[in-house]
Amino acid sequence: MSIAQNITSIKSHLPEHVKLLAVSKFQSEADILEAYYAGQRIFAENKVQELAAKYENLPKDIQWHFIGHLQSNKVKFIAPFVHTIHAVDSLDLLEKINKEAEKYQRKIPCLFEIHIAQEETKYGFSANEIIHLCKSTNFKNFSNIQICGLMGMATYTDNTEQIRSEFKKLNNLFRYLKTDFFSENSYFVELSMGMSSDFQTAVEEGSTMVRIGTSIFGER
Repeated sequence: MSIAQNITSIKSHLPEHVKLLAVSKFQSEADILEAYYAGQRIFAENKVQELAAKYENLPKDIQWHFIGHLQSNKVKFIAPFVHTIHAVDSLDLLEKINKEAEKYQRKIPCLFEIHIAQEETKYGFSANEIIHLCKSTNFKNFSNIQICGLMGMATYTDNTEQIRSEFKKLNNLFRYLKTDFFSENSYFVELSMGMSSDFQTAVEEGSTMVRIGTSIFGER
């Protein structure tokens, strides 16, 4: 199927409230434009240099989300325009995003990345670490950041029940943080989980954003 047909097919399996993020890393601008002309407006990248170049060359009504591991010294390159940063995994990174957002008089939406997978190579806070951070004075002083929810990646496995369990754990943590720390924040609503191989399970377990690349653009 074409990129446009793939997008239509995926959207037909998503509830209305779930956002589709087209993961366009390493994809050509022509392929991104094909998705754009099919109505897709939210795209996700995981390399700062590639994201900055695509932002310059592609339509300005695209919402660009950054989903990769972000080094603090590279925040400045995307701070003027990035819509949402998904993978906030340290206090140092939060501080840097806040500092750079202030320069542009912006509030940058961010998601805490939570480590839910069994692979140690994946990034993210543990549940205890994120609860400790939410209780800290430093966190409450970040006036140029909006914490909009959580992001997580399940273990790369064929075991669907394990994946479901990990997504369920993330949703439970999301609900706990919403109740105890973000109950007055109307923007703490996003749960970014699910990719091409597991997005349907993620949606069943409460995802509000799915990050899909291969099922849209095909194998690289």
